[in-house]
Amino acid sequence: MAIVIDVKQAVDMISDNDAVMIGGFANCGIPEEIVAEIADRKLKNLTVITNDTASPEMGIGRMIVGCQIKKLICSHIGANPLTVKQYLAKELEVELNPQGTLVERIRAGGAGLGGFLTPTGLGTIIEEGKPKITIDEKEYLLEKALKARVALVYADRADTNGNLVFHGTARCFNPIMATAADLVIAEVSEIYEAGLIAPDEVMLPGVFVDYLVKRQRG
Repeated sequence: MAIVIDVKQAVDMISDNDAVMIGGFANCGIPEEIVAEIADRKLKNLTVITNDTASPEMGIGRMIVGCQIKKLICSHIGANPLTVKQYLAKELEVELNPQGTLVERIRAGGAGLGGFLTPTGLGTIIEEGKPKITIDEKEYLLEKALKARVALVYADRADTNGNLVFHGTARCFNPIMATAADLVIAEVSEIYEAGLIAPDEVMLPGVFVDYLVKRQRG
């Protein structure tokens, strides 16, 4: 059974210098209230694994504004010019990944694999510093798995066992990130008693989820 906590208790579990996965796509499907509390607390030197940095006024963008992120592992920066500014000023380390590669690195971490082979990125700056392996006369890059101490995800619905149901683009990164972290906190819009979400509707089993935070806004 997942434990229901409030947003302040959730952020109490995150420390300076932590590695944190944050689900969502741009400003959609992100655990907004948890991320807002992180921004307000001014936690610093974080390594953040996420798809993008959204926009300056909300979500992960607020963490960029507050200069809270030391290293960003993502597939693009979103509509956030401050990410570029901090990167060029060497205030922020950015590791860009092709989007499919980013997802697969996280999946590999959740599956207990060391990494995977892909031809994506060959002949580009993506290959710099990465091992190359030839199989059947075809060359591949070795991409290492990604894990984090904490994953922050958002789901539309949960039950008290932690089973999650996602809606729309919230499925892009949230479910896979929840498999690749030591501690998983899910911000959810609705929490139901166990048994009220049909098994066929469950998109992430509760075995992956440690804590639930009920979103306060509508």
